[in-house]
Amino acid sequence: MASSRRGPQGLAALATLLRSHKTLVLSGAGISTDSGIPDYRGSTRRPRQPMRYQTFVRDARARQRYWARSVVGWPLTARARPNPAHDALARLERRANVRGVLTQNVDGLHQRSGSRHVLELHGSLATVVCLSCGARSGRDRLQERLHALNPHFAAQAPGIAPDGDVDIAEAWTQRFAVPACRRCGGILKPDVVFFGENVPKDRVARGWAMVDAAEALLVVGSSLTVFSGYRFVRRARQRGVPIAIVNDGPTRGDDDATLRLHARLGEVLPRLADAREATRHAVHMAAWTGAS
Repeated sequence: MASSRRGPQGLAALATLLRSHKTLVLSGAGISTDSGIPDYRGSTRRPRQPMRYQTFVRDARARQRYWARSVVGWPLTARARPNPAHDALARLERRANVRGVLTQNVDGLHQRSGSRHVLELHGSLATVVCLSCGARSGRDRLQERLHALNPHFAAQAPGIAPDGDVDIAEAWTQRFAVPACRRCGGILKPDVVFFGENVPKDRVARGWAMVDAAEALLVVGSSLTVFSGYRFVRRARQRGVPIAIVNDGPTRGDDDATLRLHARLGEVLPRLADAREATRHAVHMAAWTGAS
């Protein structure tokens, strides 16, 4: 059972963990909420059903609705910027024991913040894949094709979802033209893992390798409701490595954790990075003073 802590005591315990262990970070949608991208289950969620893989593949109207919404939602994702929590993890990777990020997010914000060792478990919205021939292309290029095929399309969207979808009126989507793959004419899909779809086996294997190489696991911004993320917590527990969870709400892994902090990531992670940098600076100053 986790030791649940708040305030300075919890931050100090987390700082100690990172100082003494090579740590892998597992991140979820909660880390991106301060960048304007809401999660599915937290306080920012909206009442909507995410696209399911089987529906997208079998239902042409569902694909029409998805891409009509995505043509509005994609610019919002593309313009999103890393927030202090993303930046703090990038700093911890450069100057502390954080050795990589295994993320369930598809927004690319970890990479934009400067994190170098990132595995996108559920893929990336920035890429489009053909379901027939496997050809991949940039989402920006598809955006140009979508606008060219639908020059009169316009819609007002109240907000974006984690998968780049938005809610817009059904009337806007009924005549929306969807382009096919330029190479083979196949169905185009965002290169992300939809609900009901399996994470590619080679990607899961890379995730296992990252967990097995870590001496500690830090979970940030994830409720761990989806098994594709929670299985890595179970793996870490089976290996007997410490697990820390920082989330502003309950998670499926609370009973697996060694340390549990109920806190906002935008407050805790920057303070953690600041504390780590201050410690490094003090150590370097002591070494320099001793040498002189």
